[in-house]
Amino acid sequence: MSDRKDTGTRDTRQRIVTASTELFRRRGYTGTGMKQIAEAAGAPFGSIYHFFPGGKEQLGEEVIRTSGAAYLGLIAALMEPYEDRAAATRDAFSAAADTLSELDFADPCPIATVAMEVASTHDKLRQATSEVFDSWIDGLAAYYAAGGIPEPAARETAGSVIALLEGAFMLGRAARSTAPVLAAGRAAAAIVRAALTGA
Repeated sequence: MSDRKDTGTRDTRQRIVTASTELFRRRGYTGTGMKQIAEAAGAPFGSIYHFFPGGKEQLGEEVIRTSGAAYLGLIAALMEPYEDRAAATRDAFSAAADTLSELDFADPCPIATVAMEVASTHDKLRQATSEVFDSWIDGLAAYYAAGGIPEPAARETAGSVIALLEGAFMLGRAARSTAPVLAAGRAAAAIVRAALTGA
């Protein structure tokens, strides 16, 4: 009986985090209310505070860290099969463009959505987004280094690629077009190729 209760408890908590991730991505952190989260999760309102006694800020930090780790895994899954790091980068941007289109040009990245909102108002959440971006850069830098780009050039290349992707998402949303993401992908691939040539 206790196993079933534990499973149900974990399931409710996960539903809250999943619903929050989707709402923050579409509506932003400040534009999402706790009642909306409870309704989207199909969970009692009080259960949010049971799992997240620190309220919306604690829930926001959980969303940032769990979705950040998931996105890092997605980046690795997309790029690992490639020997050619530049081609991997270009194709990852193409996949990102497809995702942007499939989401009808809603922001595909909850980390960036929250980061832009909270940078000057919620230092704990700002710090969490900063750490997630750092983890992405670290992961991508390790991938580039394994392909022959030496440090610190691998980390600088990774930072440039992440910056291009996040900026391209913003431009693509504004234009309701995948063209900025595809153009950024070509630029990112050129940066990676140049770093490999320089190595």
